Amino acid sequence: MNYVIGLDYGTDSVRALIADAADGREVSSAVFYYPRWKAGKYCNPGASMFRQHPLDYLEGLEASVKMALSQAPKEVADNVVGISVDTTGSTPVAVDKNGTPLALLPEFAENPHGMFVLWKDHTANAEAEEINTLAHRWEIDFTKYVGGIYSSEWFWAKILRTLRVDEAVRNAAFSWVEHCDWLSAVLHGDTNPLTLKRSRCAAGHKAMWHEEFGGLPSEAFLTQLDPLLAGLRDRLYRQTYSSDMPMGTISKEWAQRLGLPENVVVGVGAFDAHMGAVGAGIEPYSLVRVMGTSTCDMLIAPNEEVGNLLIRGICGQVDGSILPGMLGMEAGQSAFGDVYAWFQNLLAWPLREFLSEEEAEKMVHKIIPALSEKAALLPVTEHDAVALDWFNGRRTPDANHTLKAAIAGLNLGTDAPQIFKALVESTAFGARRIVERFQSEGVPIRQVIGIGGVSKKSPFVMQNLANVLNMPIKIVESEQACALGAAICAATAAGVYQTMAAAQTAMASGYDATFHPQQDRVAVYEKLYQKYLALGGFVENQY
Repeated sequence: MNYVIGLDYGTDSVRALIADAADGREVSSAVFYYPRWKAGKYCNPGASMFRQHPLDYLEGLEASVKMALSQAPKEVADNVVGISVDTTGSTPVAVDKNGTPLALLPEFAENPHGMFVLWKDHTANAEAEEINTLAHRWEIDFTKYVGGIYSSEWFWAKILRTLRVDEAVRNAAFSWVEHCDWLSAVLHGDTNPLTLKRSRCAAGHKAMWHEEFGGLPSEAFLTQLDPLLAGLRDRLYRQTYSSDMPMGTISKEWAQRLGLPENVVVGVGAFDAHMGAVGAGIEPYSLVRVMGTSTCDMLIAPNEEVGNLLIRGICGQVDGSILPGMLGMEAGQSAFGDVYAWFQNLLAWPLREFLSEEEAEKMVHKIIPALSEKAALLPVTEHDAVALDWFNGRRTPDANHTLKAAIAGLNLGTDAPQIFKALVESTAFGARRIVERFQSEGVPIRQVIGIGGVSKKSPFVMQNLANVLNMPIKIVESEQACALGAAICAATAAGVYQTMAAAQTAMASGYDATFHPQQDRVAVYEKLYQKYLALGGFVENQY
C-alpha cells in the first residue's frame, strides 16, 4: 500500500489529492480557498497588480492535507510515501538569507512587494520591454529559448520592477524564489536559497535558464540591464532539476503538523500546467490545453526530432520541463475563463447594486449557464460580431501584455447571448493562433486534450473550440489533472516507479468525453477567423 499526495496551488485555492500509487485512483481530496486573496487584499486590478500572501499558501498547505487525510481510511496516512507540489508561475517572491519570504517578517507583513508576485501581475510591462530590447542586441540572445520575447508575467521582469519601486524590499531581499520551489523547500525543511533544488520547469520557461548559457543570463547582461541586479545571479542558482527528482524527505515539523511519516519523500516542484499535462497522460505531439481563468498549452516532443528548432513567440522550450528526456513546450492565453467572468460581472452590476448580497449571488451564478444555453441555439454567420480575447494582453503567440480587447460588428439588435457567443469564439480563435504557430514552426499537433474547470463545465465552449480548430477535443476524466500529475511526480520521486513514463502509464487519467467538429459550421468559422485576424491587426497597429 503506497499512497502519494499531489498539492495543486491554483490562482484562488489549493487542492490536496491523495492517490493510490498503484493505479492513480483518488482516495480523497480537499480544497482550501485563500482567505486574504478572496478578500481582495494586496491587489489593484486596475493597475494589473496581483499579489498573494505566503500565509495563504502555508495555511492552505496544512488545512488541505489534513482535511484530505481526515476523509481517507485511517491506514492511508501511515502509508504515504511521497508528496509533490505544483503552483502557478511565474510567481516569485523576495526572500532573506534563510529563504523566508519578506512578507513573513513583521516589517513587511502588509507590504505587497514582499509577497508573491502572482503569474498574472502585469506591472512590469516596461521592464519586460527593456529585457527584450537589450537581449535582441546582445551577443547572445537570452530570449531565444523562450520564444524570442520576454514577458512581464515572468521572473526577471517582476524582480526588476520590484527592486526599482521599493527601496526597503530592495535592501532586504537576499534572493528570489519561485512559488513551486519555496513550498517544496518548506516541506523539506531547508529553504536556504543557495542550496534548495530549483525547478527545471520554472527556470527554463520563465527565467531564461539554459545549459547553453551556463545557467541564467550572464552577470554582464543583467548589470547592463540595470545595476540594481548586480550580484543577484550568484545568489540564485546554477543547477536545475526535473520533477522526477526528490527535493529530500519531509521535515520532522511538517510531518508532525500534517500527520505523515517522517520518511515521506518531497519531490521537486513545477508549474501547475506542466504537471497537469503529466496527469492528462501527455504523449509526443499531443497538445494539452489547461483551461481555467487563463490557458496554458503543453506540448512535448523527442529532443532528437525537434531539439534543433527555435520556436518563435511561445513561452519556452525546455528539456525535461514536463517529462524527462522530452522537450517541453509551453504556450497559452492570458485570459480564457476570465473573459467570460468579465462579461458575467458586467451584466451583474445592477444585481449587485440593487439586491442584497445573497440575492445577487444566487442570480449571478445563473448568468453564464443561461448565456451558454441561448448562445448555443444561435446560427453562425459570417456577419456575426467578432471579438478579440486580449482582455489581459496576449501571452502567445508573441507576448504583448499592453494589448487590449475589442468587439466589432455590433448593432442595435445585438443582445447579450450574441456578445457572449463572440467572446467564446474569440478565445477559440486565440487558441487556433497558437496551434497554427506550432505548425508553422515545424511542430505537428496530432491531437488536442482538454483539462481544467472550463473543459469540464462548459460543453458550449468546448464545442466552439472543436469547430474553430476543426479537430476533435478529448476531455480528461479527472477533474484534478494537475493534482494528479503532482501525485505522479511524487510517486516517481519516491521511487515507486523508476521513470515518470512508467508512473504516468499506471496512474494518468483517461477521457470521458470527445467534442467533434460540426462540419456545417467549420467553413463559416474560417471566415470569422479571418475577421478576427484583421481586427487584431488593426487594434495592434492603432492602439
